Amino acid sequence: MIRKPVLAVLLLALSLSGAPVAAQSPEMQAATTTGFDRRAAQLVDLLNGEIAYADYFDPTFQAALPEAQFKAMTASLIAQYGKPLAVEKPVSTDGRSGSLSLRFEKGIAAVLLDVSAAADGRVIGLRLTGFEAADDSFAKVATEIAALPGATGFLVAELDDATIRPLAAANTDRQFAVGSTFKLYILDELAAQVAAKKRRWSDVVPLSHLSFSSTGTANWAKDTPVTLQSLANWMISVSDNSATDTLIHVLGRESIEARMRAAGHSVPSRNIPFLTTVEAFALKGNNFESERTAFIAGDDAAQRKLIDANKSRLTLANVDGVSFAGGPRFIDTLEWFASPNDVARLMIDLRNRNSPTAMSAMAINPGVNPGATRDWTWLGYKGGSELGVISMSLLGQRKSDSKWFVVTASWNNPAAPVATDTLVGLVTRLLALAAK
Repeated sequence: MIRKPVLAVLLLALSLSGAPVAAQSPEMQAATTTGFDRRAAQLVDLLNGEIAYADYFDPTFQAALPEAQFKAMTASLIAQYGKPLAVEKPVSTDGRSGSLSLRFEKGIAAVLLDVSAAADGRVIGLRLTGFEAADDSFAKVATEIAALPGATGFLVAELDDATIRPLAAANTDRQFAVGSTFKLYILDELAAQVAAKKRRWSDVVPLSHLSFSSTGTANWAKDTPVTLQSLANWMISVSDNSATDTLIHVLGRESIEARMRAAGHSVPSRNIPFLTTVEAFALKGNNFESERTAFIAGDDAAQRKLIDANKSRLTLANVDGVSFAGGPRFIDTLEWFASPNDVARLMIDLRNRNSPTAMSAMAINPGVNPGATRDWTWLGYKGGSELGVISMSLLGQRKSDSKWFVVTASWNNPAAPVATDTLVGLVTRLLALAAK
């Protein structure tokens, strides 16, 4: 639960060569004469499983991206965009490094390719830098989102001060479990307290509340001193849960709840009391069955009383592994919730906060592949996931006209895990359409 979501459409995001890429060589000829030409010509067959992974990639690449991982990524790409069909527009000035277009059934990928100087000329770098879906439209994406099993909702809208102008939308007022997207409310409150001179981004606090965490704070000692800005950066960019829970306790649970209301959440009671990640982990597990039953049945006051009464027990040491295994657990009743419109209002509140530090935290990890960011002057992201839940939300300033947009989508399925890569692909397409 609340694991770091998949952060790119895919794959091949590995470049082990610093060789420059230029754009002036002729189109691929029938008889290839360079290592780049030869490997580019084989790329379709590689992705279709007709060329052995070890025969195509240099040992340095194989060490960095094992075959099983490569095949899983390839399968995900094909599931989203169809079979690869042809290589087009290969360009290289030195015969070793260059660019090409890779046509799939449902679009065209921009690819960078680097080949070793060794005699066998195997590939040392392969990167998919962007993807353009063929004849795409909001209507097509909306149809695909609606066909997903479970419940879905999304919104693509221009933001003008406090106004939301939808370009495409579905179920915008429905409450969805959104996983770690709730952490944007914490960032908003932190930025507000800094603006009010209650705190400074440079304030040092102890890492006081440990949770299942990211590589940001994994295995750190309790009470390690860290700045508020570092906690915010970890919480947003890698969804670090220890950073999140520490910030909730530093800022105050009720202060964050008040910020959530002020930001325009339409049903704030769904997130009151505002749970820490470890509290949610614990309540979802088997060690707290009676407490979970009482929590779900209670009103806000009863739930808060239960959390306060069990604060010494709702800790990392008492979380069992069932919270992260099997199938979805209580995602309709024990989670963090927001509608697409709630997320849009939150993005407006964050943007109007005029905090460069908060905005920089959102921009560390854009959530989509690098090619998808090229049409945006600035792009910020937060997503969230657990079994049965995936949510992605982006705030961006369009490069062509400096207008601001929100792209947000959620997919819940209490009956089965959801396919993260599928939603990543759909949201990436929505972002590309919004950029036009």
